[in-house]
Amino acid sequence: MSFEHFFPVWDQLNMTQKSRIQDSLIERQIKKGTMIHNGSIDCTGLLLIKHGQLRAYILSDEGREITLYRLFDRDMCLFSASCIMRSIQFDVAIEAEKDTDLWIIPPEVYKTIMEESAAVANYTNELMASRFSDVMWLMEQIMWKSFDKRLAAFLLEESTLEGNNTLKLTHEIIANHLGTAREVVTRMLRYFQSEGMVKLTRGTVEITDQEKLRQII
Repeated sequence: MSFEHFFPVWDQLNMTQKSRIQDSLIERQIKKGTMIHNGSIDCTGLLLIKHGQLRAYILSDEGREITLYRLFDRDMCLFSASCIMRSIQFDVAIEAEKDTDLWIIPPEVYKTIMEESAAVANYTNELMASRFSDVMWLMEQIMWKSFDKRLAAFLLEESTLEGNNTLKLTHEIIANHLGTAREVVTRMLRYFQSEGMVKLTRGTVEITDQEKLRQII
């Protein structure tokens, strides 16, 4: 399917605006593990995912990561064009979690159309509100939920995303998603293993009892 089938407000643009986007549109195939956007250093543009999976995260001064949210098919990423979003005051990094096909709308093109089109401006504001809600939900999890609950929820979510109970995840990767130290993850996973909920092998976490994990949540 072509770009116009993925961009929700395409039919509300005039012909000039449509041509401007089509003439400037960049299509890219991104390999798993590739850094697409590196905070305030880049102003990559608006990313619209055709197929794949991206991760948006922030990095502390100590080098600790925490995942803010993920992006899937048909999702659009605004934070990769933070230079046109004056309200964004923090640096967000974006990497491909899976091989991903996407389109990039250059930031200056999107900014111009957003200023001209009420439909695009409203769509952008709705996306900003949705992402803000995602971040607020994350803050609530960190502040009010114990780590065992967060880890159990993460493992179950990963199992759903991958369609498999055997997850190819290192303890370091899990720590990066959840914003904690690898040692904390290791201790909790070993506890889960002792309770028969998971089985640990090198680079892999296998969920052996989903129901027990759900009971933790």
